[in-house]
Amino acid sequence: MSQPQSVSSLNNQIKSLLESTFLHVSVEGEVSRPTYHSSGHLYFTLKDSDSSISCVMFKGNTKSLKFQVEEGMAVVIHGSISVFAPRGSYQINCLSLEPSGSGALAKAYEQLKAKLSAKGYFEAGRKKALPKVVKHIALVTSGTGAALQDMIRVATNRWPLLKITLIDTLVQGEGAKNSIASNIALADSLHVDVIVVGRGGGSIEDLWAFNEEIVADALFTCKTPVVSAVGHEIDYVISDFIADLRAPTPSAAMEMILPDKSEMLLRVDGMMEQMNSLFARLLRSKMESLAQLKMQFAKRSIDEKLSLWRSEINLLKRQYDERMSMLFREKSQKLFQFHQQISFQAKQNISKKEQILSSFTIALHSKEPTRELKACYAQVVKDGKKIALERVNEGDIFELQTPQVILKAKALEKSNPTP
Repeated sequence: MSQPQSVSSLNNQIKSLLESTFLHVSVEGEVSRPTYHSSGHLYFTLKDSDSSISCVMFKGNTKSLKFQVEEGMAVVIHGSISVFAPRGSYQINCLSLEPSGSGALAKAYEQLKAKLSAKGYFEAGRKKALPKVVKHIALVTSGTGAALQDMIRVATNRWPLLKITLIDTLVQGEGAKNSIASNIALADSLHVDVIVVGRGGGSIEDLWAFNEEIVADALFTCKTPVVSAVGHEIDYVISDFIADLRAPTPSAAMEMILPDKSEMLLRVDGMMEQMNSLFARLLRSKMESLAQLKMQFAKRSIDEKLSLWRSEINLLKRQYDERMSMLFREKSQKLFQFHQQISFQAKQNISKKEQILSSFTIALHSKEPTRELKACYAQVVKDGKKIALERVNEGDIFELQTPQVILKAKALEKSNPTP
């Protein structure tokens, strides 16, 4: 049997062995229980599904970090193994640390983008033009998201005649990519004019479902023009490159697709002015032609031919007048119907807003604090507490309070009123 050694001797041997063997290690895992010590050192545990190891990053190295290490963050650390001999414990001494999740997503994004580009998914020649007149839109988005409300609000303000079909879609988390892809196919089967696929802003993880290949395939095979409206203006996802049109935000998608009703009314007015001017020029031209014919007839002495020509001219004038009158009545009727529709919609909107304003006004008045206090009344407060006037004795200091004034007083004399 060998001579026993001390615990310190064994720990020192282990320390020498481990520290010389694991001079440079790179380990990937999930951060657990990160602690920023007042000294500037960072302590945390790095773990995976089966194991964990203690880690320390000393103050000199933490200064190079450009982000806050948080619970659950996936990271890659570089450093060496160090052993604390007095306790016989070992840990990783971290020299540098970087997030692995963001790097992995960025790599996956670039790889998929290169793959789809090679397959021709981004070619401008395959993109479909949006129709000039949009009557029916399908929205592939979350039914509870703020993006939906923004799109409906803009669409209602710009073009109230639009029909909107919502296809409630999971746009984040597990199963989102399958939900988006299947609902794009569903929207394509509805024979709508345009499909808008989108959601509000978020982190790269929140928007990642729109970077999945199954969604890219669904967009590529879609026969209906598609607008990608994902996140904010600075956010770019794979769907933006494949869709027929990319909108910086969901609300901007509605502005890009739909005409402005005010602009359309101005265009109708302009068309009416052009039509009236055209009719006036045509009438003048015909009148000038008639005058020239009369001059030519005046130069001839054949009365029968002159009478026949005059009859033909009168017939042509009546036909022209009838056609003009019919066309004017048709255009006037269409303009009147259009005006009636706009007026009815405007009255409905004003009525709804007035009802909402009235209900808010009633609610505000019902909760007005000063309604509970009458003029010329005040409450008696003594030692910070409301009391009855009967409890005030001679010589007591008290306050008389209203919502606007606080009066400090002293009781000079107390007496009961004569019955």
